[in-house]
Amino acid sequence: MEEKKKTIGVQGLLVAAAAVLCLSSLAVSAEETKPKQLRFRENGEFKILQVADMHYADGKTTPCRDLLPSELASCSDLNTTAFIRRMILAEKPDLVVFTGDNICSDATDAARSLEYAFSPAISASIPWAAVLGNHDQESTLSREGVMKHTASLNHTLSQVNPTGVDVIDGFGNYNVEVQGVEGSGFENKSVLNLYFLDSGDYSTVPSISGYGWIKPSQQLWFQRTSMKLQKAYMSKPEAQEAPAPGLVYFHIPLPEYASVDSSNYTGVNQDGISSPSVNSGFFTTMVEAGDVKAVFTGHDHLNDFCGEYTGIQLCYGGGFGYHAYGKAGWARRARVVQATLEKTDEASWGPLKSIKTWKRLDDQNLTAIDVQVLWSNSTTGGT
Repeated sequence: MEEKKKTIGVQGLLVAAAAVLCLSSLAVSAEETKPKQLRFRENGEFKILQVADMHYADGKTTPCRDLLPSELASCSDLNTTAFIRRMILAEKPDLVVFTGDNICSDATDAARSLEYAFSPAISASIPWAAVLGNHDQESTLSREGVMKHTASLNHTLSQVNPTGVDVIDGFGNYNVEVQGVEGSGFENKSVLNLYFLDSGDYSTVPSISGYGWIKPSQQLWFQRTSMKLQKAYMSKPEAQEAPAPGLVYFHIPLPEYASVDSSNYTGVNQDGISSPSVNSGFFTTMVEAGDVKAVFTGHDHLNDFCGEYTGIQLCYGGGFGYHAYGKAGWARRARVVQATLEKTDEASWGPLKSIKTWKRLDDQNLTAIDVQVLWSNSTTGGT
């Protein structure tokens, strides 16, 4: 498809600079600024903005990578900030999800860089969630330290790990429930379940090279959480015959991404699939659970496809950050997911009807591309 040439406007940079100046107001007064229970809007919709691979460092002093020569001189981390703010203004998401490599080794102060990176969502008072990538711990905080600081920030739903779970690998495994429209029969039921997992960084097993993977302890937590949510959804009041749909967010793509047939996906695969050399079985775990409709990852910045495999849509966010590697002439991009409820005979709102997605390019018009239905209640998956 033909894309409009990427433009880096002065107005966008001024907006970004204003966001940075507001950081003093983003200090950690956590308990008073934690989001309320997520629920669908009165129009029966819930919208999620995915931000993949910001690779944020030190703001205006951090250069951009892989742009056309005419774009490089005026570009910095602040272009990433400006892009997030443009997306928030354009899409008005109910939740922003940052899918790892939010900061990188070039950050001189990890805590401050995290605050810069997440500042557009925080200053807009939008609920947001984050997971770790394979680079977030390469600055001045450990993986645990990064997740602890992230979870302390304003308006976040991020957790270091799930409450009541004594042993679990990684940091940033948690779930979020999205309830139905207030005043409807589903106002106290989670009609959309979001799962967040730490996909690790690098293998710690000497005989195995490459990236980390989702461990058995994490899969056990996912299975138990999914079963609990399904039981609640399929019980009175408003008992349902099938589970509420689930979406899963983490950073490193599963090996199964390589099995998606190129004739059966929307978007592009320009990077190859950089998955772990170990297949730990998490895809099979999700298939067996029966509620997961789509998975969203980052990591491979030049991939932005969604494709169905064995009943689950496997999706990339597409490279977002300007300090991350990219491709000159190929615009940075973001993925949007919109879930829509069924309208009932009583002119109220029922369970989930459909999930669709599209991407927006960081060009002059925030061009929307690749609108795609990921799931509907009349299908088992597919587009």
